[in-house]
Amino acid sequence: MKLTLKRILLGVAASALLAGQALAEKVIIGHFGNPTPMQLLSTSDELAKATGWEIEWRKFGAGTDVIAAMASGDVVLSELGSSPLAIGASSGLDFQLIAYSDVIGKAESLIARKGSGIASIADLKGKTSDYTLAQTVMALVPDLIESLPPLNRDSARAAWDNMAEVILCQNPEEMAQVADRYAPEHLHVQAKDLDWWLHRLTAYGSLFLGEETTVAFGDKTSGPNHVLPTSGAARYTGGLSVHKFMKTVTWQRATRNATKPLAEATARISRLEGMEGHARSADIRLAKFFPNETFDLRATEVDP
Repeated sequence: MKLTLKRILLGVAASALLAGQALAEKVIIGHFGNPTPMQLLSTSDELAKATGWEIEWRKFGAGTDVIAAMASGDVVLSELGSSPLAIGASSGLDFQLIAYSDVIGKAESLIARKGSGIASIADLKGKTSDYTLAQTVMALVPDLIESLPPLNRDSARAAWDNMAEVILCQNPEEMAQVADRYAPEHLHVQAKDLDWWLHRLTAYGSLFLGEETTVAFGDKTSGPNHVLPTSGAARYTGGLSVHKFMKTVTWQRATRNATKPLAEATARISRLEGMEGHARSADIRLAKFFPNETFDLRATEVDP
């Protein structure tokens, strides 16, 4: 059995490498987990002899680590379980399946939430999983950070380790509520129906809609500004604009009849607040404009 699996894997792996790596001098093949045909093959030089390539066998701790390496283009061939395969597929990685073990089919199961409408594998058609996308993000980001120059890498790693969150929501409305609650400096939406997001979201420094935009465009070239509210301040204010440099003044004018309710309320409120001078400025106007009327302007609490 071992020799049969080994020969099958040798043949398909050699074919894949010859097709996709015709100009390569060295290829990296990944493997992980319990003993598998791939690991058996790595104990010999048969694949190197069959292809003529220099082959580095690299062992990974988990399937998600393999996905990250394949996404970066570092690893060209590897064994994968069904879960990391689903993670990679949901994130848009282009896989070519060259062999599979029928043992997997006997070991896997599908668990669906009650009321989800998923009763069989066929019901999964056209559906996506937020969970696998979240896992993919958490698997890919650390490697992307490590690829940065030292200064950027250190800052990004600290931000990811200490501040990053991956939040799963039930629907777009809940996602919008979370976004408004956080009120981020930069908010990037990559989803369908971008107009809905544009009109629904209310608290952000600057909003980037679709994959054609990016935060760097807003910071460097596309126009609005790079001075935006941080620490949740986007709940009540926006970014720097020409309005910040404009002087705003207000003015008032009132008729004598309008003065009566204004002065009565002002006198009572001022006395409740202990501001007697303000209260008397209202008293004087009531006495002058309405000399034949009596007003109760005491600071009295009124039950709601």
